Amino acid sequence: MSLLDTLHRWTGGLIGLVLALLGLTGAILVHRDAWIGLPHASDARVADAGALAAATARLMADPAARPQSILYASDGFGLLRLSYAKGAGAYADQAGNIVSRWDRQWERPELWLFDLHHHLFAGDAGEVVIGIAALCGLFFVISGVILWWRTRKTFEWRLWPRRMSRPAIVRHHRDLGIVMAPLLAMSLYTGAVMIFRPVAVVALGPGTSAAVERAMKPPKPLGVPLSDRIDWAGIVRAAHARFPDAELRLLSLPRKDSGLIAVRMRQPEEWLPNGRTMLWFAADSGRLVAARDARGFDRQARGYNMIYPLHAAKVGGLGWRIVITLSGLALALLGSLAVWSFWFRRPKPRRPL
Repeated sequence: MSLLDTLHRWTGGLIGLVLALLGLTGAILVHRDAWIGLPHASDARVADAGALAAATARLMADPAARPQSILYASDGFGLLRLSYAKGAGAYADQAGNIVSRWDRQWERPELWLFDLHHHLFAGDAGEVVIGIAALCGLFFVISGVILWWRTRKTFEWRLWPRRMSRPAIVRHHRDLGIVMAPLLAMSLYTGAVMIFRPVAVVALGPGTSAAVERAMKPPKPLGVPLSDRIDWAGIVRAAHARFPDAELRLLSLPRKDSGLIAVRMRQPEEWLPNGRTMLWFAADSGRLVAARDARGFDRQARGYNMIYPLHAAKVGGLGWRIVITLSGLALALLGSLAVWSFWFRRPKPRRPL
């Protein structure tokens, strides 16, 4: 076997393996809120600003036990998620009572599955690998459609190959791929865009990266320490007063030395589950420093913020979740069979006579 053939075999198999993992974990994560079986997970979302302010004040009162961020309950999930240092966290009900705690992400399947899907347990390096695999997968979809056209008269709809031989797998791969091509292309492209922002230019036009950068740029750092006397309830009330129609989504402590407490809200028009409507409060006094309404973003920034909801089925209800689930399962099947054909069902080279 030549070095080039060996490289092709292992590269194709590895890409197929990564794509299969992404498809399977994505199909599971789409329904994450439904299978977290904890008390109060199915509670209706509390929208009252006073109740949210009281719960926030309760959770943030003790500086020694204060979480780094609070992700508030949504319409599909009735618990608050608290994040602490070194992967620790907790779920709390909407009154601020702790329901479940963990010291490491491995104790919660939804957390390590998310890390696997987004980072392959390898941080930024794993994210880059995923982005490259998504671009390769997109190339496979486009080239597969072109190659299928020549053999379209032999098309046969099957969920599984007729035999586990290489020719049967290739034929099944080609025919199932053409059926799922639109969904696979959408899933792979939106996944690649979230990692490699310049790829968004294909759908949103030139200047997208700069537009998104401007829309998401935070205020200048204040460089002040976090006070132990912050009025957390007052921050929540101020956020709701500034954007009365918006849903409170996330409160986070200052990053590094920014001196800014960040609050994310979601306007009714926004698809992004955590929204991009932002407020920043001074960490020493709790005064409002800056606010940004996502409804004022330009077309490209608004379009970019629709990519993740499409990819993760955070819009469109149960119908779109089922569609994305089918896309993930198809990717898992096609990727797994690609690994099988590359690594285990390669034709044996003929010996020279």
